Amino acid sequence: METILSVRGLTKTYPSGLKALQGIDLDIRRGEIFALLGPNGAGKTTLISAICGIVRASSGSVHIGGHDIVREYRAARALVGLVPQELHVHAFESTWDSTRFTRGLFGLPPDDARIERLLRDLALWDKRDEKIMALSGGMKRRVMIAKALAHEPAILFLDEPTAGVDVELRRDMWEIVRSLRAAGTTVILTTHYIEEAEEMADRVGILHRGEIVRVQDKGDLLRQLGRKELLLRLCSPLAGLPEGFDPAHSELREGGRELACHFAAGAAGPQIAAVLARLAALGIAYEDLSTRESSLEEIFVSLVQAGAGCPA
Repeated sequence: METILSVRGLTKTYPSGLKALQGIDLDIRRGEIFALLGPNGAGKTTLISAICGIVRASSGSVHIGGHDIVREYRAARALVGLVPQELHVHAFESTWDSTRFTRGLFGLPPDDARIERLLRDLALWDKRDEKIMALSGGMKRRVMIAKALAHEPAILFLDEPTAGVDVELRRDMWEIVRSLRAAGTTVILTTHYIEEAEEMADRVGILHRGEIVRVQDKGDLLRQLGRKELLLRLCSPLAGLPEGFDPAHSELREGGRELACHFAAGAAGPQIAAVLARLAALGIAYEDLSTRESSLEEIFVSLVQAGAGCPA
């Protein structure tokens, strides 16, 4: 798949000595949804700001659509739409005028049909004549997305796009992002909501202490690092683990009434069958069973807590 964004050796050290970014290498594919995950202070916003030219990197290079963001700034910036974490809108302008004006900032001719289509797609058409100051926080964020898309960018950066919005609006925003990807826009988002990345992303990147510690397809990450748990409710309590069960992967709970077994997610099927066969051979009956797979959040937490290969 074609690479639309390439980052090589990107670093950022502030005058205070803080190393916000440490040798970032990253390639983003055209048309994907890429979720950048990391705890507070990991460097997510700094990375996006450096890519978009808002923050000057200390070293390294960024190419967007083949254009160097320093030597070919105008061409590179024209390919990017940015929705920052903080709300920055012209409070006294109308939704229509603000969105239309932003398109003109990029030297593009007026295209009222596109602006109308954008506002309709973002459920803002009924608010087109309202002053932005009168809109709710969620509607203001939609206006920011409309402004970021007004010049038809190839890449849209969303920095914490659903921060501070309610659950219903968050899910509306997910649908908006999916529709953008369907239309061919590459979407790069940072988020604190792991469920957001799990729901939408094609790939995820984990940023910790200014370093990219893992970039992987979401499904592969869940399969490789995820675990599957088999939980059996036993008919009679056990005093200890059944013969042949490894304490590293099995445990008794609820006073011996529950047996929990853990497996690598990608190889769980045959192992679950083996566990059930072993219980049958031992004459151990169970009245109920359930399985549960680890979430992306659990994988993320385990990587960060382990340092993910980063220095302490």
